[in-house]
Order: sequence, then structure tokens, then C-alpha cells
Amino acid sequence: MIGFKDRYLSDRLQEPLRILDVGSLDVNGSYRPVFSASTWSYTGIDLTAGSNVDLVLHTPYVWREVASRSADVVISGQAFEHIPYFWITMLEIARVLRIGGICCILAPSSGPEHRYPVDCWRFYPDGLTALADFARLETLEAVTQWDNVGEWESDLWHDSMLVCRKPNRGMWSNTTGAISRWVRHRANTIGLR
Repeated sequence: MIGFKDRYLSDRLQEPLRILDVGSLDVNGSYRPVFSASTWSYTGIDLTAGSNVDLVLHTPYVWREVASRSADVVISGQAFEHIPYFWITMLEIARVLRIGGICCILAPSSGPEHRYPVDCWRFYPDGLTALADFARLETLEAVTQWDNVGEWESDLWHDSMLVCRKPNRGMWSNTTGAISRWVRHRANTIGLR
């Protein structure tokens, strides 16, 4: 996440950015210090109240608590593997991002099962790119740390990272419409009218 901040936000330290952290509960660390520029507003969101949670969501799939186009940056680290229908969560990320807003998702590509309360998924670059495409976001980077770097936790999980941006094009108004439009879009793309 530090690498994401350095590469994508280092020239925006003076901008008043609103940053949402999806899955922010401090279980074994927090990204809050990484995004502590004096002009930035960091909001930790999660399904459970606790340390580093500023806003408790009722559900990971419909964020009535967060206004559309209200975030400049959405981050999520080590949460997506615990969300059963993460693709619907991604639609909410796309909804709350402002035009030009960016998102960074970190999720493991390997490692042992770690239920919190469930452990459903592992991620690779192609899957993350498909996820961004599903939410009609532009992929800027999708990579996996395949090599061991000599850090026990990093080498255990081999995290994948997606960085994507919300382009300036029409938005989907709701989840059902979004899915229908995505299915039609993909059918047209591969020639299945």
C-alpha cells in the first residue's frame, strides 16, 4: 500500500483527498498512518465496529452510508478474500468513486485458509483486471508478488494488487442495472448478441 501511495498519490499531498479504506478493522495493522497527509481525510469502513473503523456498513454490497461520487481514493487491503460476492462490492467502489478517482485493492494469491469469518478467494492479475472491467473501471496496474522477498508474511501470501481508475463515462444507476449492462456489454464484445 505504501508503494501505491508513492506511485499514485505522492504528487497529490496538497489536495484535499477523501480516502475510504474498505475492511479497515485493525486486526493486525492499519493503513491509516500511510494516508495521514494533513490535507487528506481517511475514513475506515467495515462491517464491524472497532479499532480503525469510522463507519460501520450494514452490508458489503449496498453502502447506503456512503454517497455516490464522494471518494477520491478507495483502498482495500486483505479484505476481498473474505467477501463472498466481492464483485458486487466492486460495483459499490465504482459508485462511490468520483470521476478520475482511483482504487487500490490488495488481496492474497496464496496462503493458508484464514477464516474471518470466511475465507473464500485468492486473486491473480487476470482476475483483478476482469473485476475492474466488470465495474467499468480502467485498470492501471494488476500484478502479483510472485517472488519471495525475504519477508515472512509477504512470502506467505504473495499478494496481488489492482490499481484502477474511474473513467469519465456514464454511470450505472444500480446494481441490477449494472449487472445487466455488463452482461450485454460482454456479449457484444465477444460477438454473442
